[in-house]
Amino acid sequence: MDKNLLEESSLVLSEAECLFNEQQIEVAIDSMANQITQKLSTKNPLLLPVMIGGVLLAGKLIAKLQFPCQIDYIHATRYRSGISGHELHWKKRPDKEIANQTILLIDDILDEGITLAAIKEDCIKTGASEVYTAVLADKEINKPRPIANADFTGLKVPDRYVFGYGMDYKEFHRNVNGIYAVKSL
Repeated sequence: MDKNLLEESSLVLSEAECLFNEQQIEVAIDSMANQITQKLSTKNPLLLPVMIGGVLLAGKLIAKLQFPCQIDYIHATRYRSGISGHELHWKKRPDKEIANQTILLIDDILDEGITLAAIKEDCIKTGASEVYTAVLADKEINKPRPIANADFTGLKVPDRYVFGYGMDYKEFHRNVNGIYAVKSL
């Protein structure tokens, strides 16, 4: 463990601005669950949380869905412990059959949209009949993205570096019960 990185991450948290607290996030997840239930309850979807960021949202969201579903997961990343993205690296593809399935991808944030778009495209190439996306946070960036908007979104966040509730700061603070914006990088 890099002691300097641990100290840096502690400082970042102590100086960060809380954008959304746990209660606000829970309300947003309830709303997402209702929307997803209305849209997908008759489609027998395969739910695919995107690791690692999507795990907290998936844990809360899936328990609130009011229909039977199957769950697997997918792990693809562009960040690899950093704060900026690079080429997509696949760590795990789903074990369950994708072909002819309705898929719901569950992720922490729609930022530039490159990772989520690549995962969605991979599901389509693998034969999924339809692919939906659900994200806790949609970053309001002022440039085009390959996925303009997720199908189901909990909260809008400003174009700042955010962490907490699945989103990380250099692999730290995914477990923070709120969404925070870094003071400065």
